[in-house]
Amino acid sequence: MSRRTAQATVTVRTRPLWRIRLTHEIPRYLLCGLALAGLAASARFAIAPPRPVAATSTAAEANTVDPAAEAYAALFARRYLTWNAAEPQLSMHALEPFVGSGMEATAGLNLPPTGEQRVEWVEVVQARLPAPGEHVYTVAAQTSTMGLIYLTVPVARTVNGSLALDGYPAFVGAPAAEPSHIAAHLREVTDSALVTVVGRALRNYLAASSSELAADLAGGARVSLPTQPLTLQALQHLDWAQEGDAVLATVQAQDARGVRYTLAYELDVLRVQGRWEVAAVQTDPDA
Repeated sequence: MSRRTAQATVTVRTRPLWRIRLTHEIPRYLLCGLALAGLAASARFAIAPPRPVAATSTAAEANTVDPAAEAYAALFARRYLTWNAAEPQLSMHALEPFVGSGMEATAGLNLPPTGEQRVEWVEVVQARLPAPGEHVYTVAAQTSTMGLIYLTVPVARTVNGSLALDGYPAFVGAPAAEPSHIAAHLREVTDSALVTVVGRALRNYLAASSSELAADLAGGARVSLPTQPLTLQALQHLDWAQEGDAVLATVQAQDARGVRYTLAYELDVLRVQGRWEVAAVQTDPDA
């Protein structure tokens, strides 16, 4: 029986020297690259550290309306402006909840030897937002001795969300206002049928006659009637609004006492099968 001897086979392949060097050097290149990236990131944070993202304009706008802060400012104004020199302790007690450790007692209000002042009404007429969570309210107040005055009251929200007086008040002037301006370039309504429908609808609307008004209302229209009925005396002007699907009516009306008023109403109108109908009168009761 013959015996064969197994022989090993050796294969020799040639590779470029640059490829061999590159294969061995890749790990070192990667390590150096990561180190450089880390140094660059450290330098970037040292030179220009990240800043907190500023609040969006939407959030800032939401902060401008704060009914509780408005009521807080109005309450402070009423208590600050109401006093009786014969009983100064009452003013101090009334202002106690508003005054902090860094403010004079009674918010710096020092009463004269004699006299008193009452507040008939107060109303917030303007609001300013100097910073998120901070408000400066202008409060109009009708007083018994000073007449109509305007007082700014700074109010802030604390870290826990509570309201706090954010400084002393200030007497200021009224918000800027101008004489009334009535647009004179509106197009007059010349459709006699529409004039008739609007006049009849307003007569029934002012008289708070819902059953009669319903005949001129469009399907699905909702109207909130006046709480005090009036009598329509005359329809003075009827013009098209700029939108084109509403009319502006200027009327004269009279109440049960004989007091006469010149009033202006906007009515949404639409034409249905050749007939004019009223879709809304002045206000949206569902808004």
